Amino acid sequence: MFYEPEKDNHGLPFNPFKSIVVPRPIGWISTISLDGIVNLAPFSQFNNLAHDPPYVMFSANSFPDTGRRKDSVKNATDTGEFVVNMATYELREAVNITSQFVPPDVDEAALAGLEMIGSRIVKPPRVAASPVHLECKFHSATALPARTLDGVHHVVIGKVVGIHIRDGALTPEGKLDVVKIRPLARLGYHDYTSVESSFTMRPIGPYAEARNAGLEGRPLHKMKA
Repeated sequence: MFYEPEKDNHGLPFNPFKSIVVPRPIGWISTISLDGIVNLAPFSQFNNLAHDPPYVMFSANSFPDTGRRKDSVKNATDTGEFVVNMATYELREAVNITSQFVPPDVDEAALAGLEMIGSRIVKPPRVAASPVHLECKFHSATALPARTLDGVHHVVIGKVVGIHIRDGALTPEGKLDVVKIRPLARLGYHDYTSVESSFTMRPIGPYAEARNAGLEGRPLHKMKA
C-alpha cells in the first residue's frame, strides 16, 4: 500500500504512522515551574542525539484547542532545566497516570503517588522509583508547524550534565541491565512494549574500532587525546 499523510488516504481503520518508527523509548520528564510547581509527564517522541557530550530531546504537541505549550516544554524553556527519568514496566501505571492533561498547578507525581527526590545539579526532582535519571540543562527548542493549533510540536533539546544509575541496575560486568529493569517503549496506537531480551552484534568493516567506540558511547575526545 501507499498513502500520502497530507491526504490521510491510507484507507485503514487506524492511522499507521506512529507504529512505523518503533519502538520509541519514553522520556519521563520532570520539571519545575517558575512558581515552584513540580511537573512530571511522559513523552514517547524522545531520544538521545549525541554522546560526547550527551544530548537528549523530547517533543510535545500542544494543549487541545488552545495551542498552549505543554507544561514540560514551558518549564524546561523558562527555567533551563529538566530531568529524564527512565520509565520501566514496573512503573507503567504511574507513567500512565502522569500522562493526563491536568492544570499547571497540579503535581502529577503526587497524583500518581510517586516519591520524588532531589537532583545534584539541577532543581527539578527525580522519580525515586526510577532506576536511571538524566539531569539536563536546556540547550535549545524549536516548533514544528502543523495544520491545527494542538498539532504544533515543540522540540526541546537538553545537554545531559548528570547521570544517576541505581547500583542494582548494573550487571556484574558493569553494563546497564536493561533486561532486568525493562524500560518501556511505545509501539503506536495504545500499544507498548518493554525490553525482555537482547542480543549482541559488533560492527564490521572499515573504521570498526571507531564505530565500536561510538556504539558503546565512549568519550571520543579522550580517545584522541
